[in-house]
Amino acid sequence: MVTKDDIEGFLDRIAVDGTTYSEIEPGMWLVRPGGELDADVVVHYSPPVVLLRLKVMDLPKDDTAAATLTRRLLQLNASELVHGSYGIEGSSVVLTEAMELAHLDYEEFLAAFESMTLALASHLRELAPFREAH
Repeated sequence: MVTKDDIEGFLDRIAVDGTTYSEIEPGMWLVRPGGELDADVVVHYSPPVVLLRLKVMDLPKDDTAAATLTRRLLQLNASELVHGSYGIEGSSVVLTEAMELAHLDYEEFLAAFESMTLALASHLRELAPFREAH
């Protein structure tokens, strides 16, 4: 099974490409992807899984806009996301992924991390009007 130290080793490996991270509490890291994406990914070592989560935006306060947004997020979950899914946590839209530690390797961790950040980067333009509507 992958350990907390293994996850930190995975983070060290992705840091080579300009990603930075800091441990905000034992077993929880705040990861800032390199490049122009202004989003933080929280990586939480929580056996038997590791969780990746990033806040996309606040939900629009307008009920019609919120309904339209949630429908579109469900469509994106079904059609464009290989790893992870959009969801609602409190009043926020989040993108999450959980991976079992039993057989996790670096390539799977990297694929999930890159899939999440790429999905957000490619969907931001479409989601921008909803960000402004809140």
